Amino acid sequence: MSAPDKDRESRGGPKFLDASRSSFEIWKLAFETLFWSRGFSVLPVSIPPLPSFPRKVVHHLYVRRSTPKIPTETDARSLFVTNVPVDSTEAHLRSLVTSLVGSGRFESATFEDERKDANNPSPVAAAQPASAAILLRVHGRKRKREEEEEEREKETLARIPNTWTRPLRRSGGTAVVLLADEKSVEQVLKAIAKAHKTKKYPTWGLTGGSATGKVPPVPPLGPAWLRAHNRLSYPDRAALQASVDAFSALFADREREAAEIAKRLRNEPDEDGFVTVTRGARTAPASQSEAEEARRRMLEKERKRKEELANFYRFQLRERRKEEQAELLKRFEDDRKKLETMRSKKGKFVPET
Repeated sequence: MSAPDKDRESRGGPKFLDASRSSFEIWKLAFETLFWSRGFSVLPVSIPPLPSFPRKVVHHLYVRRSTPKIPTETDARSLFVTNVPVDSTEAHLRSLVTSLVGSGRFESATFEDERKDANNPSPVAAAQPASAAILLRVHGRKRKREEEEEEREKETLARIPNTWTRPLRRSGGTAVVLLADEKSVEQVLKAIAKAHKTKKYPTWGLTGGSATGKVPPVPPLGPAWLRAHNRLSYPDRAALQASVDAFSALFADREREAAEIAKRLRNEPDEDGFVTVTRGARTAPASQSEAEEARRRMLEKERKRKEELANFYRFQLRERRKEEQAELLKRFEDDRKKLETMRSKKGKFVPET
């Protein structure tokens, strides 16, 4: 067997096609070839039978090093996993990594839908008019860390209580598994190759159970999951009222802040003397003298900002010192030449003719 074929087999790559295979096997091998060519390692996991489906099946996960378009500091110790089962949780992936390389290697897992939820705007921002959202985003003041944490707490309180005890993932979804270090990533990839050689595939599920403390318990699916959803769909009246009150208070604060920004922009011309056109009537007509004064303040503020930025970097300070020294030397040489000229002319008497 050639070296490329051995590498293909060690990473769980598909074997070559032959005429004896069925159409389903040919489709499956073509699908695996596509993932294998993109650097994925194929990890088969054994899913035990369930009362609703009393048959043991093998599910294939596709694993590779995490290489996102925007690099992060944790990419070196992260794994990108695709085709995760719909019932996946962080506890399931923790149990899977533990069965491959032992405990203490897994740190966290982030699923595709969780990453999308993090990028979505908050309910308060989504409910605001577009003009108010733009004003807050462009002209809003920078908040301190304590204020940002307090704002996040208010947004959390303003959310409607969740009615599902456990989410279901999209079929064929993805996840990013964060491990303890780079060595753990190498060990997981080697364990996947070893599983292919021994044909001993890890079992999908909470192996070890929550009783041993290895993995945290997760809410069950099935009828118990639907009964819990039906119960949570009718939350406590006091809790729901508190969420609505928090949303209304936060929405009013955002609207008031946007109105103050619009009021300030209506009375402050830009560098060219133009006043920004915003919704609402002017609070008072701006005279020519007020516009000139506001423009002078804006130019003075811009000049100070440029001066601060000019001395921001060290190399800029060094270059400025060199320029000052060169200017001093040039002035010194000019003064010395003038002095020599005056001394040469001193004492010479030129009579008039």
